[in-house]
Amino acid sequence: MTARVTVFTLGGTISASARGGDAARLGGAQVLAAAGALPDGVTAEVRDFRRLPSSSLAFDDLAALAREVREAVDAGSGVVVVQGTDTLEETAFLLDLTCATHRRPVVVTGAMRRPDLPGADGAANLAAAIAVAADPGCRGLGVVAVFADQIHAARHVRKTHTTSIATFASPGAGPLGTVVEGEPRVLLRPGRPVVDRPLRLDRPARVALITLSLGDRGELLEAVDDRFDGLVVAAFGAGHVPAWLVEPLARLAARMPVVLASRTGSGSLLTRTYRGPGSESDVLARGLIPAADLDPPKARLLLHALLADGADHARVTAAFEALTAPTAPTTP
Repeated sequence: MTARVTVFTLGGTISASARGGDAARLGGAQVLAAAGALPDGVTAEVRDFRRLPSSSLAFDDLAALAREVREAVDAGSGVVVVQGTDTLEETAFLLDLTCATHRRPVVVTGAMRRPDLPGADGAANLAAAIAVAADPGCRGLGVVAVFADQIHAARHVRKTHTTSIATFASPGAGPLGTVVEGEPRVLLRPGRPVVDRPLRLDRPARVALITLSLGDRGELLEAVDDRFDGLVVAAFGAGHVPAWLVEPLARLAARMPVVLASRTGSGSLLTRTYRGPGSESDVLARGLIPAADLDPPKARLLLHALLADGADHARVTAAFEALTAPTAPTTP
């Protein structure tokens, strides 16, 4: 196989040093060298894009990254993004929303253990990510995260453990495939992309995320004012809120898009099973938008990206509704 892969390095544990601090982080070339020899026929270009812990990445950083990823894909290159794991799932999903990825694979990876620690996993993760990015058979998957030799769709992948090297999983869905002896094996393919075209982060947007908890009186809802353009509510169970918060949420939904997600992080939001005060039926009837199976952080990213692309309320609603639309059958 002959393929080009562009590796964007942003920092994170994979490039960390025992000395600590951003200045001590390994450069992109050093990170790539640790992954060993490239597969036959594969060439790699390294771009030191940022040297930041992923907890310090901002939307401006990721908007700039998306532009460069699109340029690399347009030039015929597969892409690997290497960053810290704290926000890896969010970077993967935002790239999935903003990059045309059907022509070349785009992969996000990182590490859970520093290079100087026993059992460091960064080199193996990067080698597997390059194998996926270089493989034509991995086109059409959307942006994926590759970790511990598993290939996960950006829509579903989540960091599920603070320290385990097998932290990334896709609750309720499972991985799309695996990497075995350096070769990707795709087992499943997503039915459709999350959005019908790449979104452009051209406008400023601010979206709040509020997670409800037992006895919540709604004080944080009162802070969602004109500084925000939208809100995601991480509700109980399948989409339930305290009965006394229904009216405050309805008032917010009359002013801005308010998306209802489940704080459980797995499974789809219900829309018509429960009908009492504060149930999903009650709240959605007041104008809130169901997040389908997106967890709250990803629902926030989709809402942010839509608003930054100039979407109005109707288009926002349609985009979230499309998440539950039936997949068209393939033609034999």
